[in-house]
Amino acid sequence: MSEANLSRKISFIQASAINMIDMVGIGPFVVMSFVVQKLNGGYFLYAWIAGAILSFIDSMVWSQLGATFPLAGGSYNFLKEGFGNKWGKPMSFLFVWQTMIQAPLVIASAAIGFAQYLNYIVALNTTESKMVSGAVVILIVFLLYRKIEAIGKISVLLSIGVFIIMGWIIIGAFMHGNFMQPVLHINDGLHLNKGFAAALGFASVKTVYSYLGYYNVCHLGGEIINPEKNIPRSMFISIAVICFLYLMMNISVASVLPLHDMEKSNFVVSEYISVLAGPTAAVIATGIILWVAFASVFSTMLGYSRIPYAAAKDGAFFSVFAKLHPTKNFPYVSLLILGAIAFVFSLLFKLSDVITAILAMRILIQFVGQAIGLLLLHKRKGDNFFKWKMPLYPLPVILAIIIWLLIFYSTEIKMMMIACTIILAGVIAYLIKSGYKKEFPFNANDDVIKEMENKND
Repeated sequence: MSEANLSRKISFIQASAINMIDMVGIGPFVVMSFVVQKLNGGYFLYAWIAGAILSFIDSMVWSQLGATFPLAGGSYNFLKEGFGNKWGKPMSFLFVWQTMIQAPLVIASAAIGFAQYLNYIVALNTTESKMVSGAVVILIVFLLYRKIEAIGKISVLLSIGVFIIMGWIIIGAFMHGNFMQPVLHINDGLHLNKGFAAALGFASVKTVYSYLGYYNVCHLGGEIINPEKNIPRSMFISIAVICFLYLMMNISVASVLPLHDMEKSNFVVSEYISVLAGPTAAVIATGIILWVAFASVFSTMLGYSRIPYAAAKDGAFFSVFAKLHPTKNFPYVSLLILGAIAFVFSLLFKLSDVITAILAMRILIQFVGQAIGLLLLHKRKGDNFFKWKMPLYPLPVILAIIIWLLIFYSTEIKMMMIACTIILAGVIAYLIKSGYKKEFPFNANDDVIKEMENKND
């Protein structure tokens, strides 16, 4: 498998920036109050720690696969390679199938969050909010409609907003003088029982959403310089930096605002800055938060646009998605179609439902699926096959599968059913597609499949 038509122009710094601006979108600013509501005490910080632990463990799975298969499309390739000749095609098809729904949902969630947070500066009615979220998607598509080296530079520029707002929040808390109070009282009122476990699970659904994006570099694998080293390094550094910033941000806000004010506010960080520095400063801070949210939409759409392209180029999806721009050399059809779907979703859905749906849809096929695929691939190929080797294998893989299944359970029955229904529809679509092409993925033996693949080549 080769990526002859894509150029490796994204450096380690740019890859890390792409990950971080994807992770720190509007998520941590809009879910903070929800997390405090679910864990009404200083121990709400444990939900942010849980999200970081899961991200770190799961990034080992992504690192081992991403360094070994540094190709456009990320999970599409991982599932195909992990499940082998017999099951790889249906699993990778299911991933692309759900990506065409959940990727626009991810993009729409950031755009909707942008419009929601803009209300702190200017009051918007429902129609105006939808117009803003739709306009954000359109503007992002315009910015991404260019060469990858220019996009790498834009990503670094946009990531500066993350450090400006986080630095302002943290320094402000230190100057206020009560910074350590939330940490000293983190266990006040904590009871380790089923109620706490359930609340931690529900809260962690939102914090995990805020960490999503640490793997975005894998979707751009065919455009990363020295991918065997830079893909794992960029993920681990991104998670470490963002975990530190998230914890410092939450500790800072809780050291100034009472918890009951935090759980009731839709603009927690803006109100925190208002208490510290006044209303004008709060408006400026809100503007920077919107900058960060905008950057997240940029990074997310960039990564996801490579997945249908990779599948189409491989002959596993509609061929039109494999087209590259004749002069700018990027998958413009994939970008435009995902952008169009995201635009429609940004006009239709509410943010809270979108966040939960995103996680529920992705867990079984993408996160759990590719972890199982890694176990299968490891069994077939052996440890020396991989370009990067995780410590304590297979423990991180097993832990990732268990924790993801617990998170899936915490998304509640409605979202679990929607996720399973989409997977079932994908299975039916694949059976129709495979029957049309006279493929028999569920009962053919490997020799027959290999013969068919050789004929197709």
